[in-house]
Amino acid sequence: MDIKTSSTTRLTDAERIDRLRLIRSDNVGPRTFRSLVLHFGSARAALARLPDLARRGGADRPGRICGEEDARAELAASTKLGISLLAPQEAGYPPRLATLDDAPPLLGVRGALDALMRPMLAIVGSRNASGAGLKFAGSLARDLSDAGFVIVSGLARGIDQAAHRASLKGGTVAVLAGGHDRIYPPEHEDLLASMLEAGAAISEMPLGHVPRARDFPRRNRLISGAALGVVVIEAAHRSGSLITARIAAEQGREVFAVPGSPLDPRAAGTNDLIKQGATLTTEASDVISAVEPIMERPLALREPDDEPFDVEPDSGDRARITALLGPTPVLLDDLIRMAGASPAVVRAVLLELELAGRLERPGGGLVSLS
Repeated sequence: MDIKTSSTTRLTDAERIDRLRLIRSDNVGPRTFRSLVLHFGSARAALARLPDLARRGGADRPGRICGEEDARAELAASTKLGISLLAPQEAGYPPRLATLDDAPPLLGVRGALDALMRPMLAIVGSRNASGAGLKFAGSLARDLSDAGFVIVSGLARGIDQAAHRASLKGGTVAVLAGGHDRIYPPEHEDLLASMLEAGAAISEMPLGHVPRARDFPRRNRLISGAALGVVVIEAAHRSGSLITARIAAEQGREVFAVPGSPLDPRAAGTNDLIKQGATLTTEASDVISAVEPIMERPLALREPDDEPFDVEPDSGDRARITALLGPTPVLLDDLIRMAGASPAVVRAVLLELELAGRLERPGGGLVSLS
Protein backbone atom coordinates (compact mmCIF):
# COMPACT_ATOMS: atom_id res chain seq x y z
CA MET A 1 0.00 0.00 0.00
CA ASP A 2 3.01 2.31 -0.06
CA ILE A 3 2.69 5.46 -2.16
CA LYS A 4 5.43 5.58 -4.75
CA THR A 5 6.83 8.90 -5.82
CA SER A 6 9.33 9.69 -8.51
CA SER A 7 10.95 12.52 -6.57
CA THR A 8 14.59 12.01 -5.60
CA THR A 9 15.34 15.70 -5.14
CA ARG A 10 17.38 16.77 -2.15
CA LEU A 11 18.10 20.36 -1.19
CA THR A 12 21.66 21.55 -0.80
CA ASP A 13 22.60 22.90 2.62
CA ALA A 14 22.62 26.43 1.20
CA GLU A 15 19.14 26.03 -0.31
CA ARG A 16 17.77 24.71 2.98
CA ILE A 17 19.18 27.69 4.87
CA ASP A 18 17.74 30.12 2.30
CA ARG A 19 14.30 28.49 2.47
CA LEU A 20 14.39 28.55 6.27
CA ARG A 21 15.35 32.23 6.28
CA LEU A 22 12.51 33.12 3.92
CA ILE A 23 9.72 31.22 5.69
CA ARG A 24 10.85 32.54 9.10
CA SER A 25 10.79 36.17 7.90
CA ASP A 26 7.92 38.47 8.89
CA ASN A 27 4.68 38.22 6.89
CA VAL A 28 5.86 35.27 4.79
CA GLY A 29 3.46 32.33 4.94
CA PRO A 30 3.46 29.19 2.78
CA ARG A 31 1.45 30.74 -0.07
CA THR A 32 3.55 33.91 -0.06
CA PHE A 33 6.71 31.80 0.00
CA ARG A 34 5.56 29.90 -3.06
CA SER A 35 4.67 33.09 -4.96
CA LEU A 36 8.01 34.66 -4.16
CA VAL A 37 10.06 31.65 -5.23
CA LEU A 38 7.94 31.20 -8.37
CA HIS A 39 8.55 34.80 -9.41
CA PHE A 40 12.15 35.34 -8.37
CA GLY A 41 13.41 31.84 -9.06
CA SER A 42 14.90 31.03 -5.67
CA ALA A 43 14.52 31.74 -1.97
CA ARG A 44 17.81 33.63 -1.97
CA ALA A 45 16.69 35.98 -4.72
CA ALA A 46 13.35 36.52 -2.97
CA LEU A 47 15.07 37.45 0.29
CA ALA A 48 16.86 40.30 -1.43
CA ARG A 49 13.57 41.75 -2.70
CA LEU A 50 11.53 41.59 0.52
CA PRO A 51 12.23 45.17 1.73
CA ASP A 52 11.29 46.73 -1.62
CA LEU A 53 8.09 44.67 -1.95
CA ALA A 54 7.01 45.54 1.59
CA ARG A 55 7.64 49.25 0.89
CA ARG A 56 5.46 49.08 -2.22
CA GLY A 57 2.72 47.49 -0.14
CA GLY A 58 2.68 50.50 2.18
CA ALA A 59 4.88 49.31 5.05
CA ASP A 60 6.37 52.09 7.17
CA ARG A 61 9.46 49.99 7.67
CA PRO A 62 10.55 46.56 6.40
CA GLY A 63 9.61 43.52 8.44
CA ARG A 64 12.25 41.39 10.08
CA ILE A 65 14.19 39.18 7.70
CA CYS A 66 15.54 36.04 9.32
CA GLY A 67 19.32 36.17 9.37
CA GLU A 68 21.58 33.37 8.19
CA GLU A 69 22.99 32.90 11.69
CA ASP A 70 19.52 32.39 13.16
CA ALA A 71 18.60 29.93 10.42
CA ARG A 72 21.78 27.93 10.95
CA ALA A 73 21.13 27.86 14.70
CA GLU A 74 17.58 26.54 14.17
CA LEU A 75 18.81 23.91 11.75
CA ALA A 76 21.52 22.78 14.18
CA ALA A 77 19.10 22.66 17.12
CA SER A 78 16.61 20.66 15.06
CA THR A 79 19.26 18.16 13.99
CA LYS A 80 20.30 17.72 17.62
CA LEU A 81 16.71 16.74 18.50
CA GLY A 82 16.46 14.32 15.57
CA ILE A 83 14.25 16.65 13.52
CA SER A 84 14.68 16.87 9.76
CA LEU A 85 13.52 20.04 8.00
CA LEU A 86 12.23 18.74 4.67
CA ALA A 87 10.95 20.42 1.50
CA PRO A 88 7.90 19.05 -0.35
CA GLN A 89 10.00 17.39 -3.05
CA GLU A 90 12.14 15.42 -0.57
CA ALA A 91 11.68 11.85 0.64
CA GLY A 92 10.03 11.79 4.06
CA TYR A 93 7.65 14.69 3.29
CA PRO A 94 4.08 13.28 3.27
CA PRO A 95 3.24 13.03 -0.46
CA ARG A 96 -0.38 14.17 -0.24
CA LEU A 97 0.54 17.10 1.99
CA ALA A 98 3.04 18.18 -0.67
CA THR A 99 0.17 18.68 -3.15
CA LEU A 100 -1.44 21.50 -1.13
CA ASP A 101 -1.31 25.10 -2.30
CA ASP A 102 -0.18 26.05 1.22
CA ALA A 103 2.10 23.11 1.96
CA PRO A 104 4.83 24.12 4.44
CA PRO A 105 8.00 25.01 2.48
CA LEU A 106 9.96 23.25 5.22
CA LEU A 107 8.33 20.66 7.47
CA GLY A 108 9.93 19.55 10.72
CA VAL A 109 9.65 15.75 10.91
CA ARG A 110 10.98 13.20 13.37
CA GLY A 111 10.45 9.52 14.01
CA ALA A 112 10.09 6.74 11.44
CA LEU A 113 10.09 8.72 8.19
CA ASP A 114 8.88 5.74 6.16
CA ALA A 115 5.54 6.00 8.01
CA LEU A 116 5.10 9.47 6.47
CA MET A 117 5.31 7.97 2.97
CA ARG A 118 2.50 5.47 3.53
CA PRO A 119 -1.26 6.07 3.00
CA MET A 120 -2.74 8.02 5.91
CA LEU A 121 -6.23 8.40 7.30
CA ALA A 122 -7.09 11.10 9.83
CA ILE A 123 -9.27 10.52 12.89
CA VAL A 124 -10.36 13.57 14.87
CA GLY A 125 -13.10 14.43 17.32
CA SER A 126 -14.14 15.81 20.66
CA ARG A 127 -11.64 16.48 23.42
CA ASN A 128 -14.47 15.89 25.90
CA ALA A 129 -15.42 12.57 24.33
CA SER A 130 -17.86 10.04 25.73
CA GLY A 131 -16.76 6.57 26.75
CA ALA A 132 -18.53 5.14 23.71
CA GLY A 133 -16.78 7.65 21.44
CA LEU A 134 -13.36 6.78 22.85
CA LYS A 135 -14.04 3.06 22.45
CA PHE A 136 -15.16 3.45 18.85
CA ALA A 137 -12.19 5.69 17.99
CA GLY A 138 -9.81 3.05 19.31
CA SER A 139 -11.60 0.22 17.50
CA LEU A 140 -11.72 2.09 14.19
CA ALA A 141 -8.09 3.21 14.40
CA ARG A 142 -6.97 -0.34 15.17
CA ASP A 143 -8.93 -1.81 12.26
CA LEU A 144 -7.64 0.79 9.80
CA SER A 145 -4.10 0.32 11.10
CA ASP A 146 -4.39 -3.45 10.67
CA ALA A 147 -5.51 -2.78 7.08
CA GLY A 148 -2.21 -0.99 6.44
CA PHE A 149 -3.11 2.67 6.97
CA VAL A 150 -1.16 5.12 9.11
CA ILE A 151 -3.44 7.04 11.49
CA VAL A 152 -2.85 10.79 11.66
CA SER A 153 -4.33 13.08 14.30
CA GLY A 154 -3.57 16.11 16.45
CA LEU A 155 -2.36 14.56 19.76
CA ALA A 156 -5.24 16.29 21.59
CA ARG A 157 -7.16 14.90 24.54
CA GLY A 158 -10.15 12.69 23.83
CA ILE A 159 -10.65 11.16 20.39
CA ASP A 160 -7.18 12.09 19.08
CA GLN A 161 -5.26 10.32 21.81
CA ALA A 162 -7.54 7.26 21.65
CA ALA A 163 -6.84 6.93 17.92
CA HIS A 164 -3.09 7.38 18.43
CA ARG A 165 -2.89 4.79 21.23
CA ALA A 166 -4.83 2.17 19.29
CA SER A 167 -2.55 2.45 16.25
CA LEU A 168 0.87 2.62 17.90
CA LYS A 169 2.01 -0.74 16.54
CA GLY A 170 1.08 -0.03 12.93
CA GLY A 171 2.31 3.57 12.95
CA THR A 172 0.58 6.80 13.83
CA VAL A 173 1.48 10.44 13.11
CA ALA A 174 0.97 13.42 15.40
CA VAL A 175 0.60 16.86 13.83
CA LEU A 176 1.77 19.46 16.34
CA ALA A 177 0.41 22.98 16.69
CA GLY A 178 3.63 24.21 18.34
CA GLY A 179 7.30 23.46 18.01
CA HIS A 180 8.62 19.93 18.50
CA ASP A 181 9.88 20.95 21.94
CA ARG A 182 6.56 22.48 23.04
CA ILE A 183 4.16 19.54 23.15
CA TYR A 184 0.50 20.28 23.83
CA PRO A 185 -1.07 19.01 25.97
CA PRO A 186 2.04 18.39 28.11
CA GLU A 187 0.65 15.14 29.55
CA HIS A 188 0.89 13.57 26.09
CA GLU A 189 4.68 13.85 25.89
CA ASP A 190 5.03 10.18 26.90
CA LEU A 191 2.42 9.17 24.31
CA LEU A 192 4.32 11.05 21.62
CA ALA A 193 7.59 9.42 22.63
CA SER A 194 6.00 5.99 22.25
CA MET A 195 4.72 6.95 18.78
CA LEU A 196 8.11 7.76 17.30
CA GLU A 197 9.35 4.17 16.97
CA ALA A 198 6.83 3.13 14.31
CA GLY A 199 5.25 6.53 13.63
CA ALA A 200 6.25 10.16 13.50
CA ALA A 201 5.55 13.76 14.52
CA ILE A 202 5.41 16.74 12.18
CA SER A 203 5.24 20.51 12.67
CA GLU A 204 5.72 23.62 10.55
CA MET A 205 6.45 25.76 13.62
CA PRO A 206 9.95 26.68 14.84
CA LEU A 207 11.44 25.21 17.98
CA GLY A 208 10.31 27.08 21.06
CA HIS A 209 6.95 28.06 19.56
CA VAL A 210 4.21 27.67 22.17
CA PRO A 211 0.88 26.90 20.44
CA ARG A 212 -1.77 29.62 20.50
CA ALA A 213 -5.46 29.37 19.67
CA ARG A 214 -4.93 30.55 16.08
CA ASP A 215 -2.28 27.88 15.48
CA PHE A 216 -4.72 24.98 15.76
CA PRO A 217 -6.70 25.70 12.56
CA ARG A 218 -3.35 25.97 10.76
CA ARG A 219 -2.39 22.62 12.28
CA ASN A 220 -5.72 21.12 11.18
CA ARG A 221 -5.03 21.78 7.49
CA LEU A 222 -1.93 19.58 7.81
CA ILE A 223 -3.90 16.77 9.45
CA SER A 224 -6.40 16.64 6.60
CA GLY A 225 -3.86 17.50 3.92
CA ALA A 226 -1.62 14.55 4.72
CA ALA A 227 -4.53 12.10 4.64
CA LEU A 228 -6.73 10.43 2.06
CA GLY A 229 -9.71 11.35 4.20
CA VAL A 230 -10.83 12.53 7.62
CA VAL A 231 -13.09 10.61 10.02
CA VAL A 232 -14.90 12.79 12.57
CA ILE A 233 -16.06 11.07 15.78
CA GLU A 234 -18.12 13.27 18.13
CA ALA A 235 -17.99 16.97 17.36
CA ALA A 236 -20.21 19.66 18.80
CA HIS A 237 -21.29 22.66 16.78
CA ARG A 238 -18.38 25.08 16.17
CA SER A 239 -15.77 22.54 17.20
CA GLY A 240 -12.25 22.38 15.87
CA SER A 241 -13.01 18.99 14.34
CA LEU A 242 -15.63 20.60 12.11
CA ILE A 243 -12.99 23.08 10.97
CA THR A 244 -10.82 20.12 10.01
CA ALA A 245 -13.74 18.58 8.10
CA ARG A 246 -14.38 21.85 6.24
CA ILE A 247 -10.72 22.21 5.33
CA ALA A 248 -10.63 18.58 4.20
CA ALA A 249 -13.53 19.20 1.82
CA GLU A 250 -11.79 22.31 0.44
CA GLN A 251 -8.65 20.22 -0.11
CA GLY A 252 -10.59 17.55 -2.00
CA ARG A 253 -10.22 14.97 0.75
CA GLU A 254 -12.92 12.47 1.70
CA VAL A 255 -14.98 13.35 4.79
CA PHE A 256 -16.44 10.64 7.01
CA ALA A 257 -18.68 11.11 10.04
CA VAL A 258 -19.76 8.72 12.77
CA PRO A 259 -23.43 9.20 13.70
CA GLY A 260 -24.49 9.76 17.28
CA SER A 261 -27.54 10.29 19.42
CA PRO A 262 -29.49 13.46 18.57
CA LEU A 263 -29.76 13.96 22.34
CA ASP A 264 -25.97 14.23 22.76
CA PRO A 265 -24.58 17.68 21.85
CA ARG A 266 -21.24 16.01 21.16
CA ALA A 267 -22.85 14.34 18.13
CA ALA A 268 -24.56 17.45 16.75
CA GLY A 269 -21.68 18.35 14.47
CA THR A 270 -21.13 14.86 13.10
CA ASN A 271 -24.84 14.36 12.44
CA ASP A 272 -24.86 17.66 10.54
CA LEU A 273 -21.86 16.54 8.48
CA ILE A 274 -23.83 13.47 7.39
CA LYS A 275 -26.75 15.70 6.35
CA GLN A 276 -24.28 17.75 4.30
CA GLY A 277 -22.98 14.71 2.42
CA ALA A 278 -20.23 13.21 4.55
CA THR A 279 -19.98 9.43 4.36
CA LEU A 280 -21.84 7.82 7.24
CA THR A 281 -19.31 5.61 9.00
CA THR A 282 -19.96 2.74 11.40
CA GLU A 283 -17.02 0.46 10.57
CA ALA A 284 -13.61 0.49 8.91
CA SER A 285 -14.90 -0.96 5.65
CA ASP A 286 -16.96 2.21 5.09
CA VAL A 287 -13.72 4.18 4.98
CA ILE A 288 -11.59 1.65 3.12
CA SER A 289 -14.07 1.15 0.28
CA ALA A 290 -14.23 4.92 -0.28
CA VAL A 291 -10.48 5.57 -0.38
CA GLU A 292 -9.27 2.48 -2.27
CA PRO A 293 -10.16 3.97 -5.70
CA ILE A 294 -8.29 7.17 -4.76
CA MET A 295 -5.17 5.23 -3.87
CA GLU A 296 -5.06 3.71 -7.35
CA ARG A 297 -4.66 7.13 -8.98
CA PRO A 298 -1.12 8.38 -9.62
CA LEU A 299 0.02 11.08 -7.23
CA ALA A 300 2.12 13.97 -8.47
CA LEU A 301 3.18 17.28 -6.98
CA ARG A 302 0.69 19.96 -7.94
CA GLU A 303 1.74 22.56 -10.47
CA PRO A 304 1.40 26.07 -9.00
CA ASP A 305 -1.78 27.95 -9.90
CA ASP A 306 0.05 31.24 -9.67
CA GLU A 307 1.52 32.73 -12.83
CA PRO A 308 4.77 34.68 -12.58
CA PHE A 309 3.97 38.39 -12.45
CA ASP A 310 6.33 39.51 -15.20
CA VAL A 311 4.66 42.93 -15.47
CA GLU A 312 4.95 44.86 -12.22
CA PRO A 313 1.83 46.80 -11.16
CA ASP A 314 1.90 50.57 -11.47
CA SER A 315 0.61 53.03 -8.89
CA GLY A 316 -2.83 53.09 -10.52
CA ASP A 317 -3.14 49.30 -10.27
CA ARG A 318 -2.12 49.39 -6.61
CA ALA A 319 -4.57 52.15 -5.73
CA ARG A 320 -7.48 50.54 -7.58
CA ILE A 321 -6.97 47.05 -6.17
CA THR A 322 -6.34 48.26 -2.62
CA ALA A 323 -9.47 50.41 -2.75
CA LEU A 324 -11.56 47.32 -3.56
CA LEU A 325 -10.33 45.60 -0.41
CA GLY A 326 -11.61 46.10 3.12
CA PRO A 327 -12.11 44.24 6.40
CA THR A 328 -14.80 42.03 4.82
CA PRO A 329 -13.21 39.07 2.96
CA VAL A 330 -13.70 38.92 -0.81
CA LEU A 331 -13.02 36.05 -3.20
CA LEU A 332 -9.80 36.42 -5.16
CA ASP A 333 -11.63 35.63 -8.42
CA ASP A 334 -14.17 38.38 -7.69
CA LEU A 335 -11.38 40.83 -6.90
CA ILE A 336 -9.67 40.08 -10.22
CA ARG A 337 -12.93 40.60 -12.09
CA MET A 338 -13.77 43.87 -10.33
CA ALA A 339 -10.24 45.24 -10.68
CA GLY A 340 -10.22 44.77 -14.44
CA ALA A 341 -6.57 43.77 -14.19
CA SER A 342 -4.75 40.57 -15.07
CA PRO A 343 -4.54 37.85 -12.39
CA ALA A 344 -0.76 38.35 -12.33
CA VAL A 345 -1.08 42.06 -11.51
CA VAL A 346 -3.68 41.44 -8.78
CA ARG A 347 -1.55 38.71 -7.21
CA ALA A 348 1.48 40.98 -7.29
CA VAL A 349 -0.38 43.73 -5.43
CA LEU A 350 -1.71 41.23 -2.88
CA LEU A 351 1.80 39.92 -2.34
CA GLU A 352 3.08 43.44 -1.66
CA LEU A 353 0.22 44.10 0.78
CA GLU A 354 0.89 40.80 2.54
CA LEU A 355 4.59 41.50 2.97
CA ALA A 356 3.64 44.90 4.39
CA GLY A 357 1.48 43.14 6.99
CA ARG A 358 -1.72 44.62 5.59
CA LEU A 359 -3.42 41.54 4.09
CA GLU A 360 -5.29 38.62 5.65
CA ARG A 361 -6.04 35.30 3.96
CA PRO A 362 -8.82 33.63 5.99
CA GLY A 363 -8.93 30.61 3.68
CA GLY A 364 -11.27 29.42 0.96
CA GLY A 365 -9.69 31.75 -1.60
CA LEU A 366 -10.68 34.85 0.40
CA VAL A 367 -8.62 37.97 1.05
CA SER A 368 -9.16 41.08 3.17
CA LEU A 369 -7.28 44.02 4.59
CA SER A 370 -6.03 43.56 8.13
